Amino acid sequence: MADLTSNFIGISSPNPFWLASAPPTDKEYNVRRAFEAGWGGVVWKTLGEEGPPVVNVNGPRYGAIHGADRRLLGLNNIELITDRPLQQNLEEITRVKKDYPDRAIIVSLMVPCEEQPWKDILMAVKDTGADGVELNFGCPHGMAERGMGGAVGQVPEYIEMVTRWCKKHTKMPVIVKLTPNITDIRLPAEAALRGGADAVSLINTINSITSVDLDAMSPEPMIDGKGTHGGYCGPAVKPIALNMVAEIARNPETAKLPISGIGGVTTWRDAAEFMALGCGNVQVCTAVMTYGFKIVEEMISGLSQWMDEKGYTSIDDFVGMAVPNVTDWQYLNLNFITKAVIDPDACIKCGRCYAACEDTSHQAIEMSADRVFSVKDDECVACNLCVNVCPVEGCITMKEIPAGEIDERTGKPVEKAYGNWVDHPNNPGNSCASG
Repeated sequence: MADLTSNFIGISSPNPFWLASAPPTDKEYNVRRAFEAGWGGVVWKTLGEEGPPVVNVNGPRYGAIHGADRRLLGLNNIELITDRPLQQNLEEITRVKKDYPDRAIIVSLMVPCEEQPWKDILMAVKDTGADGVELNFGCPHGMAERGMGGAVGQVPEYIEMVTRWCKKHTKMPVIVKLTPNITDIRLPAEAALRGGADAVSLINTINSITSVDLDAMSPEPMIDGKGTHGGYCGPAVKPIALNMVAEIARNPETAKLPISGIGGVTTWRDAAEFMALGCGNVQVCTAVMTYGFKIVEEMISGLSQWMDEKGYTSIDDFVGMAVPNVTDWQYLNLNFITKAVIDPDACIKCGRCYAACEDTSHQAIEMSADRVFSVKDDECVACNLCVNVCPVEGCITMKEIPAGEIDERTGKPVEKAYGNWVDHPNNPGNSCASG
């Protein structure tokens, strides 16, 4: 039986599934329900400094992007950090940690970009018994306009400075939460490491407007006729998150920096993908806001079963295993050749592959008078578009044809390429081609 126990930067939890800092972790009631459901840890919703309370809108806070079946693909929010009193949150954190000593509780923090406020709030959190803190340098709306959140996360020098302050004033592990609203995610990660961060977490939400009300002519969600940009999350952002995680994991400067993965984790498979790219654990938000806390049961059982099938006894066995296989385009093997193959028995004759290839790709699929579809090998460049548009899983596959061998279907030898673009005679060797 696979052991899902997680030891992330010295913080132990019974499994690698944590709840991200968000509405699901805003209060004691929610967190207790989450722990009873089986979550290994939580990042308590972001706390701010003592003073005038944070005021959220009293209207719609979320916008959404749905698939054709109303499945929630992406969620946009304009909610701010916690609007509950700091002392109340601290008391609740203390009680919950006392009752669930085996679960991880990380406290997310965001205060003005000055050393004293950071020192003060770290001192306040210390007595709760929390396992660590997460510095929220990612929130893209509301707080960013006040010089916090994403406004800090977009400036590596600020990240390094604030992280250094926090490491100076606390012995708790410090996780730096990074914003995706930046060109090169490696730079803020490197800054966090220079500042002494124990780990980074990413991605925070992506700056977004999800829709426009064409009657009111206002972005949604709409508050009294006006709208604003918010933070985008959910399954739709997973590809962006995976790429940014991989960029940090394969960067020599940050390769050993622990990562907590965030961004569209909905199933155990999503979690395994993040961990294969270097994440020591994952954080979840939109999925529980869609399906409730009990989805962790499927995540735990699914990951455990997959690990058993693969022969992994602990999550450390596969964390980072995919990182060596992430490379730059110029190093891809140009001798690797595949061709599309259509299974006539599985085909439902919908014609999507034909339409997509004929109209937008390489005219490599033929359609007979009785709607039987076949691949023209001479024209097929193995782009994989037909596989992706086909509604029947496994109906169209890509068959590898070793270079230099005879293609049995055409009777012609498969041409040899040049290994990779670095060795290609047409490579001008300029900065663009050489990376």
